Amino acid sequence: MSAAETIGFIGLGVMGGPMCRNMAKKHGGRVLMLDRDPAAIAALSDTRAEAAGSLEALAAATDVIFLSLPGGPQVEAVSTAIAQAARSGTTIVDLSTTPVDLARSVAERLKAKGFHFADAPVARTREAAQRGELSIMVGADAAVFAKVKPLLDHIGSDVTHCGEVGCGQVVKLINNALVFEHTLALAEMMVVGERAGVKPETLLSAVSKGSGDSFVLRNHGTKAMLPRNFPDKAFPPEYVLKDLDYVLQLAADTGVRPGVAELARRYYDAACRHGLSGRYFPGVIEFIEQGGVPDDGQTKA
Repeated sequence: MSAAETIGFIGLGVMGGPMCRNMAKKHGGRVLMLDRDPAAIAALSDTRAEAAGSLEALAAATDVIFLSLPGGPQVEAVSTAIAQAARSGTTIVDLSTTPVDLARSVAERLKAKGFHFADAPVARTREAAQRGELSIMVGADAAVFAKVKPLLDHIGSDVTHCGEVGCGQVVKLINNALVFEHTLALAEMMVVGERAGVKPETLLSAVSKGSGDSFVLRNHGTKAMLPRNFPDKAFPPEYVLKDLDYVLQLAADTGVRPGVAELARRYYDAACRHGLSGRYFPGVIEFIEQGGVPDDGQTKA
């Protein structure tokens, strides 16, 4: 990819902001950015990224457009608007998490109008996004992947070509389901361990040296659940429920009933209705501490 090509970045939220910052820092050409929140744009005023006047202006001026949006409906709406203003041949790369079928239908509609598309959802933490060390799972044909890989290297340390369009979302949804499920399991065992007389910090330190070690333990466990650090606007359970709904739909489409994912959804839904709404999702440990147990959609707390 030519360093002179202009890229656009739409969506400067918790993950999008750091990703756009890294793009602006490392890409040799222009970087145009757009977000509905003026504060999100102002936060990047110390970078080379330029604020676009409108979505249409950004789409008309860029060669590759990155999206970092809340979910499927937003991706579909923004992609439709881009297709009305962008030049033929423009590549749209969706870094959001969406249903697999939606990624494939958006790609087909864009292809019919002369555009290229890749689904490239990201994994790991906000801190990883700030460091440019995300894991990125890409669904795209080989030529599109080869084109966007150098740009994705600006924001990720591990960029995996998972297959054709939609396959990036398949891998990301499975990744997220495993994280959400493991967070619940860890929360339960932290509560059990503490009530049995083991300090939580001792438990996590000891388990991290054994076969129970994991990314969830070292990150969500030690950085959020141990210090009880559950800030607002840091991937709340509402986003967990969205992703799990996508997973459940994907499983249904493949003829699988994922009982563990169903149980996890019930837990996070109950926790959301009992104080965790809007707060960082590992806060589900507080729901468990209070005796919260989802039962057929009802909660005993």
